[in-house]
Amino acid sequence: MTIPAPADVVSRLKAVLGEGGWSQDPDRLAPKLVEWRGRWEGTTPLLVLPRTTAEVSAVVGLCAEVGVAITPQGGNTGLVSGQIPQGEILLSTERMNAIRDIDAFDDVIVAEAGVTLAAVHEAAARIRRRFPLGLASEGSATVGGVASTNAGGTQVLRFGTTRNLVLGLEAVLPNGEVWNGLKRLRKDNTGYDLKQLLIGAEGTLGVITAASLKLFPQPVSVCTAICGLNSARDAITLLARAKEETGGAVEAFELMGRAGVGYAIKNIPGLREPLEGVHPWYVLVETTSGEPGVAEAALERLLAHALEDGLIADAAIAQTDSQSKAFWAVRENQSGGQKAEGAAWKHDVSVPVSKMAEFIERATPAVEAFSPGVRVVAFGHVGDGNVHYDVLRPAGGSDEAHNALRDQGSRIVHDLVAELDGSISAEHGLGSAKTADALRYKSSIEVEALRAIRTALDPKRIMNPRVLF
Repeated sequence: MTIPAPADVVSRLKAVLGEGGWSQDPDRLAPKLVEWRGRWEGTTPLLVLPRTTAEVSAVVGLCAEVGVAITPQGGNTGLVSGQIPQGEILLSTERMNAIRDIDAFDDVIVAEAGVTLAAVHEAAARIRRRFPLGLASEGSATVGGVASTNAGGTQVLRFGTTRNLVLGLEAVLPNGEVWNGLKRLRKDNTGYDLKQLLIGAEGTLGVITAASLKLFPQPVSVCTAICGLNSARDAITLLARAKEETGGAVEAFELMGRAGVGYAIKNIPGLREPLEGVHPWYVLVETTSGEPGVAEAALERLLAHALEDGLIADAAIAQTDSQSKAFWAVRENQSGGQKAEGAAWKHDVSVPVSKMAEFIERATPAVEAFSPGVRVVAFGHVGDGNVHYDVLRPAGGSDEAHNALRDQGSRIVHDLVAELDGSISAEHGLGSAKTADALRYKSSIEVEALRAIRTALDPKRIMNPRVLF
């Protein structure tokens, strides 16, 4: 068991970090102690703000010595309370914001943990490269955070999750020692892959301080379109056809229900209807190519055939970069558009792509029967089977009454996910919010193996102790 931070430990941490390296100012701490949606709030005796890996090492080593717990935090964009401390020392990586190296021959960028995803994109663009991890929160989400949570995003269909995009890591382990694994190799078959243990560990096995990230050539042609469809099943069929007809050039394939599109347009200033008519479902599809005009031709051909066959009801292809951004804004504001509608049960689940439509078709009547009047907003990454399945309180209903039913309602959703061989957390992680649920669905063998790994690296359980079993 970890212990509260004694006053002398707090004083020693302050001395290690010096002026500007810590804070107890309530106004400085306030935005770091609340989750983006306001669902979780926390407390901390001290915010530590190390600037270097050596300072992180000193902080962790001191806390390990006396058994004081630490919660690491990046951009505070997580949605499962993994980054919100409940009395632990809060370690923010915000001052570790240097890009150490970038190389077009190795196609790698080495960035410290506090570098934002947007800054990585900008640096890569300056050498005509790209880092293909796109998130709505990329202006705030940081390298350390996306690696620690194995973030997904909109390009997983083609490039995979963060786990597929990291070549090496530097990290401070729970005993305070620094592991320098900042390699930039595509092949290194020399035993256990420690970086893969740290990726997705949500700060429980150490503090990631820097990462070597894969870069890719920029596409020469990019084409974005939005389609109106009658059913989620039609979207799955369209995806299969898109992959075949474009030779795998589909980079993003995003599904949105009418409810979510409507709330985004209603509640987010500047958004407009993406198509002339209103449709039960929408798909945003983007193709890319290394040759001029190829992405456009492939997408135009796909949509023409789909219209002829009645697979889609309408479509619009972006003719300018601003039109493309307008289409993406509708997708990226699916969550933001819900905030004004009141309390919601949030689910970040995945099922096999072939079962995605079945999940939506079965889950919706089940939650509506359980709590009449609820409003379902389903959207997500069709290409990788990830559904953000949100259940909003009835219009004009009580937030408190809806929140009181969250655990029972989520059990209905998660039981169905398990039945369909899916996962209760596709890309957000478990944090402290989903640990009990994970124990229900994971086998005892798997849980014990995960616990054994954690105990081996962090026997005092000082790293994010509330997270992951």
